Amino acid sequence: MAETPRPIPTPAALRAPRPAAMPAQTPVPAPVSASASTLAFGRVTEDGTVFLLAPEGEIQVGQWTVSAPDDGLAFFARKYDDLVVELDLATKRLDDGRSSAEQAQTVLAKVREGLAARSFVGDVTALSARCDVLSERIQAARVKQQAAKAEQRTAALAKREALVAEGEALRDSTAWKASTERFAALVEEWKTLPRADRGAEQDLWKRLSAARTHFDKQRRVHYSEVEATRKTALGAKRDLIARAEAMAASTDWQGTPRKLRDLMGEWKAAPRGSRQDEDRLWRRFKAAQDAFFAAKTASEIALEAELTPNIPIKEALVVEAEALLPVTDIKASKRALRAIQDRWEKVGDIPRADRDRLEGRLRKVEEAVRAGEAEAWKASTGTVGNDAFTAALQRLEEKRDAANARGDSAAAAQFDAQIASTKALLGS
Repeated sequence: MAETPRPIPTPAALRAPRPAAMPAQTPVPAPVSASASTLAFGRVTEDGTVFLLAPEGEIQVGQWTVSAPDDGLAFFARKYDDLVVELDLATKRLDDGRSSAEQAQTVLAKVREGLAARSFVGDVTALSARCDVLSERIQAARVKQQAAKAEQRTAALAKREALVAEGEALRDSTAWKASTERFAALVEEWKTLPRADRGAEQDLWKRLSAARTHFDKQRRVHYSEVEATRKTALGAKRDLIARAEAMAASTDWQGTPRKLRDLMGEWKAAPRGSRQDEDRLWRRFKAAQDAFFAAKTASEIALEAELTPNIPIKEALVVEAEALLPVTDIKASKRALRAIQDRWEKVGDIPRADRDRLEGRLRKVEEAVRAGEAEAWKASTGTVGNDAFTAALQRLEEKRDAANARGDSAAAAQFDAQIASTKALLGS
């Protein structure tokens, strides 16, 4: 069957008035879809030849042989719709700030290329006008984006100046760890900032780099000195440890404690190393002292255990001495007390816990005898300080000196008390 000719619009009829450019943020209605009004913008022949009714005239856009001719017309109308969708999406993303002017320009160039190819069926004039509106919006967006970039560069330059100022304030810092971390953070923050004026940025970077270099140099000098001090401290304290460890096995129970106290004074006066070194060395130094004092304590315990049998003997001597009180016969009491004292000395020492108690009781008897003797002299002569008292005082001083010579400090203290009591009686 012969095709019924369809009326062909004239070019004048197709040249619709070009829409005026709309404000940048005012949405522009999309062109009428060719799929909704296909006959107004194209036609298809029975053999599947598809034509676009463009302002410049009728243009063949393709041949459709796959199915019914009308399907071909719809296919080419959808190609037009695809261009419209791309244009609409680019416009919306640009208005929303989700794409840059360059990205929108890429889409616009693609749509214009498709528009020029005339390989669709649709409203050419409306789509062209829409492209013009998007082009104007792209230009406006470029101006806005350039202004934003300029503002961003200004802000970035100001931020870099602030970073440099902070870096220069830290150049002489002695908070080594915190300042090192802060310099690293300043550099990392610098890297995240947008690019600014290249010349100004390079000048600022030189200043920040100079401040960091100066700080790093001072930090290296500091830690070099710390390391030197640490080595000196290690040497000094290792020497003290060696000396302390040499004394750990000493059995000089009287002299070694004094020497260890002197070593402790040297330890405190020596330079300090790192905390880790100090803790480790101190444990060795203290272990040597502890070993000596543990041995000393063990020796004293063993010695006192050996002296324990002397306790009841001296207890008995004290009881015997106390039986002389009150003093009635001075001469007899002195003879008896002297005999008790001689036996007391021969017994030997007793444990420290009992020494003061028993010696205190014996001392009271001695003082009572001396007091009785002094009273007797007063009654017979009316004077104190004769040759007999002087001789007694001399004997006590000789005994004290002998006790000091053999290192018996307890006995020496006892004789000192007797000397003081005798002198008091003599009034000297």
